[in-house]
Amino acid sequence: MSNETVVVIGAGVIGLTTALHIQQHLQPSQNILIVAREFPNTTSLNYASPWAGAHYRPVPVSSPQAARENSQARRTYEHFKQLATEDASSGVQLIDGEEHLESPPPEYLNEANIQDAYAHLDGFRRLTQDETPPEVKWGVRYRTYVVNSPVYCAYLLRKFVLNGGQTREYTLVDPMEAFELAGTGTVRTVVNCSGLGFGDPKSFIIRGQTCLVRNPCSVTITRQNSDGTWSFCIPRPLSGGTIIGGTKEPHNWNPTPSLDTRKQLLSNAAKWSPFTESGGQFDVIRDIVGRRPAREGGMRIEAERVGGDRFIVHAYGAGGRGFELSWGVAQDVVQLMFENELARQKASL
Repeated sequence: MSNETVVVIGAGVIGLTTALHIQQHLQPSQNILIVAREFPNTTSLNYASPWAGAHYRPVPVSSPQAARENSQARRTYEHFKQLATEDASSGVQLIDGEEHLESPPPEYLNEANIQDAYAHLDGFRRLTQDETPPEVKWGVRYRTYVVNSPVYCAYLLRKFVLNGGQTREYTLVDPMEAFELAGTGTVRTVVNCSGLGFGDPKSFIIRGQTCLVRNPCSVTITRQNSDGTWSFCIPRPLSGGTIIGGTKEPHNWNPTPSLDTRKQLLSNAAKWSPFTESGGQFDVIRDIVGRRPAREGGMRIEAERVGGDRFIVHAYGAGGRGFELSWGVAQDVVQLMFENELARQKASL
């Protein structure tokens, strides 16, 4: 029987995680190849994963999309908890997370919503008034994870290659091209983790600007300001500094960091307890701008037959939640491959 290659398009966090998970379920006659425009050794505005702040914060909203993402995020949380305990070199660490809301939206005042979104988190509890700044009306604390994203992306790629995976730096114009990239083997399965999905009219970018500073921080804090904007600080494990963020600007293509935005981000963060000791002075390493690949209605996760027994399994459009959803998405992709007999079911090694 001739060799068959599974091609994964994209080396962002979704592509790398999915490729690594598929590797555990390959048939003996199958190889796996990641084809991508950028890999973790490169930096590009359009390759958002290595720029990410990367922490986990539940989203207590009720909708079919939110329910699916909650399931994916919970499974990812379990995986990252295990990884942080077993392998510090991954760049994943368990720490306390806090949320401080000055003007909580209605979904945060519905107790069933909150239990549904937060109850699975270790150590979850409400903060009392004397544990939060006076202007904060709603606060919680829980154990979560933070990720040094460039270290973690390189870690995933290293594991993939050590497990026998192949990589190719190549810019695809159409996912059908991926069926022609296996050399002597055949390709039946292409997994489309391309971020924006090759001209999908529902896809769009969300510009994000953050600031990487040297100031240390022992918790990850998400703060909703009274004007409705959100701020956060995310310490990066392995001495990676702290990310102060951030903006969410749909359809904004400006590649240049705004100094006014930096000033606003740092001024918001200066009011929080972890940084009051520094007197509001931040030691800035760099400003970061990245384009998150979002999609109306959430990620597209489906298997599409494209003639004969060839399939494209789509998994793109995670927006700003790529790290949070990554392992859940990878499991869902492999499940679709099982259902279409594109991979074999066996216990993970």
